[in-house]
Amino acid sequence: MIKSMTGYGIASFDSGNTKYTVEIKSLNSKFLELSLRLPKIFSEKEFQLRNDCSKQIERGKVNLSINAEQVNAAVRAAGIDRALLKQYYQQLKDVSQELNEPATNLLELALGLPEVVKYDDETVSEDEWKQVEKTFQQALAAFQQFRVDEGNVLENDLKYRIGIILKNLELVELEDPKRIPLIRERLNTFLNEAANREAIDQNRFEQELIYYIDKLDITEEKIRLKTHCEYFIETLKNADANGKKLGFISQEIGREINTLGSKANDANIQKLVVGMKEELEKIKEQLLNVL
Repeated sequence: MIKSMTGYGIASFDSGNTKYTVEIKSLNSKFLELSLRLPKIFSEKEFQLRNDCSKQIERGKVNLSINAEQVNAAVRAAGIDRALLKQYYQQLKDVSQELNEPATNLLELALGLPEVVKYDDETVSEDEWKQVEKTFQQALAAFQQFRVDEGNVLENDLKYRIGIILKNLELVELEDPKRIPLIRERLNTFLNEAANREAIDQNRFEQELIYYIDKLDITEEKIRLKTHCEYFIETLKNADANGKKLGFISQEIGREINTLGSKANDANIQKLVVGMKEELEKIKEQLLNVL
């Protein structure tokens, strides 16, 4: 079973005063590239979140964001700095007297000045953090399920394309026996037209022909290609399947296809080899997104 590196998960929690939303999304990457966007109150929890992500996400370009939305701003106020409020109020009153301006709404102005009203979003209780952490785990579970679902789609596509390669290989098997008689015929025709056939040592000719045909033999390549394709499918089914391992197997498949094409010396087989290469390139593109 494989997983996609593309993932998305979201979960939310409403504490009554604050609504927390945790969102995780990722794209493919060779390594884990983790970007966190957290409220100030959770800055000390960053290491813990990074550690959890590293253990469970493994690879990918990941963005984790936790958004804290205040439901009721009035409830956020934890208290008023009375001494500072009095100082602001007195200073505003003194300035209004000096300027001979009416001293109206001074209290309202003083309440709006910095540090007078203290808010409780500067700290978070342990119980509330546990709820946020639980929400994070829910978002992570949804994220992982998304990866599994995408992995199933990728797995079916990869099996389909390996199937096409194997089908082409079967067609190569049908074409292969026709090659040797055609090669013999072409060489004999060439000798009859270009040289004095009676002057040719027939035994030497047969030896050279056997040597030449042996160089064009593709039996080993066909066997290895089939074996690699079967191993690819087997690896897809394993619990520890991963994109890197499948990538290595696809490289071996590519080597056998290339050798098959270079040794075939047959137009029909070359066409089948081109089809195999086309499917293999699509497989390699898909593997870039496999975890």
